[in-house]
Amino acid sequence: MRWTPGDRSNIEDARGGSGFRMGGGAVPIGLGGLILLALFSWLTGTNFLSLLNSTEQPTAVDRSAPVSSTPAEEREVDFVDAVTKDIQSTWQTLLPQQYRPTRVVLFRDVIDSACGMAESATGPFYCPRDQRVYLDLGFFQEMSRRLGAPGDFARAYVIAHEVGHHVQRLSGILGNGSSASSVRIELQADCLAGVWGHVASQPGRAAKGEVELEPGDMEQGLNAAAAIGDDRLQRMATGQVMPEQFTHGTSAQRVQWLRRGLTTGDPNACDTSGE
Repeated sequence: MRWTPGDRSNIEDARGGSGFRMGGGAVPIGLGGLILLALFSWLTGTNFLSLLNSTEQPTAVDRSAPVSSTPAEEREVDFVDAVTKDIQSTWQTLLPQQYRPTRVVLFRDVIDSACGMAESATGPFYCPRDQRVYLDLGFFQEMSRRLGAPGDFARAYVIAHEVGHHVQRLSGILGNGSSASSVRIELQADCLAGVWGHVASQPGRAAKGEVELEPGDMEQGLNAAAAIGDDRLQRMATGQVMPEQFTHGTSAQRVQWLRRGLTTGDPNACDTSGE
């Protein structure tokens, strides 16, 4: 992927005010293990953080605290901002009368969102109450290392999927008494992520400071979709597949709907009512 750092106006940086705290004090928890639980929890709908066997709850933290970071992590922040800006520009073009911007809230370990306290084990998520996307950057590292889903477009797909939920919220598909199943909602968000990918694949965008996909990027995204299907994640976590507990769809379904968006570039092609 080709992208240009921006002014970070598409993110809210709460990393300095994050941290895993229990019973009023911080406790050391390995980020790798925590984010692995996040992967399984986000993609299967089961809170594997319960495996930590803690009876205490995380407490609220101050978002305004200074951020301690590294150059590599700051590049990740710039990446999230650039990709989010491009995704939102796409939706403002496709839905000019309907789309309203969101932001990605970056945090570490735990965050007090409008939807309640959330840990990294929740994984990247969209909160319809404040219309914000929440993301712990460590999720990207573990997605690559643990699940074999590396690459810029694999990470961009995760962001685009969550912004897809924002599009659903603005369209009345998410919330407002919608009866759509969780799997249908998630597969549609995959398709909407693909719609942005289709736009980003058009040549000449990088020269205008926009995100532009390069050869092999779409394959990275499809590989990521295959890696995070409910059936694969359940098999990795428990050794068996439980269709009655699916929340996001199988690997085959996720690939199918992401590919549909990538191929058509048409939000109207993302009707998952038949699933």
